[in-house]
Amino acid sequence: MSQDDRSPPIQLIDMVFPGDANHHGTLFGGIALAHMDKVAFLAASRHGRATFVTASSEKIDFAAPARVGDMVEVTGRVVRVGRTSLDVEVELVAEAPVSGQRHVCTRGRFTLVAVGIDHPLPPIASPVPPEPPAPLRMVDMIFPNQTNHYGTLYGGDALRMMGKAAFIASTRHARAVMVMAASDRIDFRSPIREGEMVELAAKVQMTGRSSVQIGVELRAEHLLTGETRHAATATFTMVSVDDRGQAKRWHAA
Repeated sequence: MSQDDRSPPIQLIDMVFPGDANHHGTLFGGIALAHMDKVAFLAASRHGRATFVTASSEKIDFAAPARVGDMVEVTGRVVRVGRTSLDVEVELVAEAPVSGQRHVCTRGRFTLVAVGIDHPLPPIASPVPPEPPAPLRMVDMIFPNQTNHYGTLYGGDALRMMGKAAFIASTRHARAVMVMAASDRIDFRSPIREGEMVELAAKVQMTGRSSVQIGVELRAEHLLTGETRHAATATFTMVSVDDRGQAKRWHAA
């Protein structure tokens, strides 16, 4: 069975740090490809609820670079489903945090194969009507080096993920240089295990003259069963700063 419709996308958002860039200050191609392959794997796993491996990718051309300080938004969606394989189309977009200027860096199509299944993969669902604007959503994967001896995610890594989501949401909201002023409250509700996917939802809760309060919810998802659970909630206060690191008014309260 094959189908050429489109499924709901899955999205990873990250920052380009100096360690991710070459001597020209642009994102290494290998890191861009790793982001794209991760998103393809997560999109395939969420669709098929099976163990997937990457079989191939089509030629990938880099049209424009992502630079240090940019956000990279990597979006993948299943575009073809066969009996035991599927194709995921992935697009990587760079975004300047303050100006909001965006450009497509590259696109690619990845073929992934389900391992050890004895039934056909599910077809792509019919398209759903567009929904109202939702909180910022981004996903990631939990690997062994992020877990303790119990096989669960370190609290510090969970905080890093939630802090990153708060930074991206506040920067997109204010289009200003934002820093974390306070971590107001954090509640850990359930452990997150190695091999699970995490989805973060970040939403603006309150806006002041130079600050914004962001609520972040972290959910864990078992990729084979689809079972999801609320893992943690946090609230962060982010402040706009000038070149001297002083609070800078950007919004009329």
